[in-house]
Amino acid sequence: MLHIALGPRAIPGAVAVNTTMDSEDRFYAIFFLAYGAALLWCSADVERKTGMVLFLSAVFFVGGLTRLLSMAIVGPPNPFFLVMTALELLVPVVIVGVQRRIA
Repeated sequence: MLHIALGPRAIPGAVAVNTTMDSEDRFYAIFFLAYGAALLWCSADVERKTGMVLFLSAVFFVGGLTRLLSMAIVGPPNPFFLVMTALELLVPVVIVGVQRRIA
């Protein structure tokens, strides 16, 4: 919601961006919101939504991989995002393990 309201100013360590980048940040914020809503939807009757949980976990993991790609191309980001990268690579693995036990 902060990205929708504030745009890139919601990003720790952000610098001023042009109008295109502001538009992109606010646009993608809606997808993050939808992703969160999908995870909440899965939490009800999670035993029967394994396919969706695995798909959402894969999307989250690939998001972490894209952060690694960014680091390789342009260098490390703000330390907050280094922690986020580790979480984005670890949390999906944990979710898949838990989902397999539940299902």
